[in-house]
Amino acid sequence: MRLNHLNLSVTDVPGTVSLMETFFGFARTADMPVNEHMAFLRGPDGFLLSMFRARDVTYPKSFHVGFLQDTPEQVLAVRERLLGAGFTVPEPQRNHGRLTFYFDAPGGFVIEVESFLGE
Repeated sequence: MRLNHLNLSVTDVPGTVSLMETFFGFARTADMPVNEHMAFLRGPDGFLLSMFRARDVTYPKSFHVGFLQDTPEQVLAVRERLLGAGFTVPEPQRNHGRLTFYFDAPGGFVIEVESFLGE
């Protein structure tokens, strides 16, 4: 058994689609819609991310979507790219053997980018 998909309620479908395509390797597929109301994107490993527009998005405080990078240098590179695109991204922190940061996605949820430190 494997996880097939995740559905997110988001306030900004186009903004979230752009973020996922530009920074996290997701892509549109010819057989699934992407518009201002909904979007279906495939990750590099085939994982399906679906998003539906919602007026009010309230996730629990600890909810987030995490992206694992192979190296700490990749975490730093993703952060630099996000900063260059105008996102507010804090300095990465060392936490439980990982280098990690969290930031607010345009759709109303939090994303974590992390890598194990190998210490």
